[in-house]
Amino acid sequence: MKISYFKHQTINSAPVPSNSLLDRVAKVFIIANKEPTEQLEAALQKEGFDYQILRQEPLPNLEQYSRSYLCLMNHRRAWEEAQNQTKLTLIIEADFVPVTCMGQLPLPFNPEHSDVGVSWIYTCASQVYSIDCEGYAQGFSVSTVAYIVTPQAATYLLELATEIKQKYGTDQYSSWDSTIDKFLRQRNLKNYIPWRNYGEHGGIPNPEHRQNNLSSSHRADVLYGKLAFMPIYALDKNQGKLELMKVRLKARLKGIARLLSARFLRIKVIQGSNVPGRLIRFAVFRQLSWLL
Repeated sequence: MKISYFKHQTINSAPVPSNSLLDRVAKVFIIANKEPTEQLEAALQKEGFDYQILRQEPLPNLEQYSRSYLCLMNHRRAWEEAQNQTKLTLIIEADFVPVTCMGQLPLPFNPEHSDVGVSWIYTCASQVYSIDCEGYAQGFSVSTVAYIVTPQAATYLLELATEIKQKYGTDQYSSWDSTIDKFLRQRNLKNYIPWRNYGEHGGIPNPEHRQNNLSSSHRADVLYGKLAFMPIYALDKNQGKLELMKVRLKARLKGIARLLSARFLRIKVIQGSNVPGRLIRFAVFRQLSWLL
């Protein structure tokens, strides 16, 4: 299997490159409530990752908490663990479906830099801000389905969790995941987005999103490779493969539409860049894939 990406590097089945996820990530935390995780665990085991499941802790009067707050508290537990790691931590939610050979994929940033915050490996409503001389893309995403966090960033994110609770309480909805990028950049950390998505959000629509006038579901606009297993959204259908193709086609078309409407790469960003051609190539070439 051969996978190429923007920096024109090549990854073969063996050996694992030194900048691969498997080589650089110390621990994977799976954020889960009651979702089944067997397939995700099997995929991570096959890749060789060291992982741990963090299930929703039992709380009194659980129905009084908003789903967004419970989600934040689950991620907070992972941040508490990540701040004590010596290497990087990968945090994924239970409905994440990785691509095959995810462990061999490259980090979307240089791990030797001391100013790295988070790097999403699955993005939603993403934007690219800049491309550095090494080919890595600084950018924005609103999703916490799958992302890499440094120990320093994890410490700051614990402060964010405290601020969110003080501002919204425990029963109000908050789109706290959309504030991560700004919060960390204000603390002089840089956040990164991947060349393509390292997996898919396989979950079913979140009713709380729709109640707050947000899109009820989101999917990866373009994938790095084939999915390791069937997403949840295609399991309960009579024609699972057909449903998967329909959802993936819609996601691909939405991603191309965001590119053409200058929502992924904004005109103002191009105009203010010293290397606009590099930005445009990144934004366009990432969508040039026949893979759904």
